[in-house]
Amino acid sequence: MTCRISKSPLGLTIAIAWMALALPLAAQPPGGGRGGPPMNPKAAAPIDLTGYWVSIVTEDWRYRMVTPAPGDYQSVPMTQAAVKIADSWDPAKDEAAGDQCKSYGAPAILRVPEHLHITWQDDQTLSMETDAGKQTRLFHFGNWKNPESMPSIQGDSLAQWEIQRAGFRPVGGSLKVTTSHLKAGYLRKNGVPYSDNAGLVEYYDLVKERNGDQLLVVTIVVTDPIYLREPFIISSHFKKQDGDAGWNPTACSARW
Repeated sequence: MTCRISKSPLGLTIAIAWMALALPLAAQPPGGGRGGPPMNPKAAAPIDLTGYWVSIVTEDWRYRMVTPAPGDYQSVPMTQAAVKIADSWDPAKDEAAGDQCKSYGAPAILRVPEHLHITWQDDQTLSMETDAGKQTRLFHFGNWKNPESMPSIQGDSLAQWEIQRAGFRPVGGSLKVTTSHLKAGYLRKNGVPYSDNAGLVEYYDLVKERNGDQLLVVTIVVTDPIYLREPFIISSHFKKQDGDAGWNPTACSARW
């Protein structure tokens, strides 16, 4: 699996992400014309997230590129209950229980060095595949409800476009994804836990660099009343590719 190490200043990329959150937004998609019905989410998209993307590791290298050492939980606002769980982390037990994918759930999957493949499954559903762990996330627009009753590692994700406007004219926007109904997992490979009460909100923004490269910046906010003292806020970055170079679907690993 390939990834690129960026020399871009971390402060700049995080500032861009937070500036995107601070802009005035309108969550409703624009209509199809005066008096016409609203456009479907695919047609109303203010940005194009589709295509292949590759991770750019700009921070937390030692937590993302290798498995962190046991007990290395720096920067995660863990409760004492979370520390107790993490201190007992044993990848062999996860393997024996068939839980190799506990660190590939929705709150952590975008921190794994990987490739993404984003497509529209239909006019109301955006699909994001990861070659790391062979995971698929579905972002559902509108009033979708999960017909299943069991939580899962990717949970249920509801999406909405947040449109930036100048007056009545759309000038850009971002994607907000809210995920619930999660199965408990790990925020980091070394057993830092999140519970099945965790919530996840993500903001997907596009940034164009001076050399023409297109970057996807995802601001990730994880909340958990059991294992986090406060929201855990991080950002992940991806560069758009012309094709599927480097795409290499690989099974989950409890040790990696």
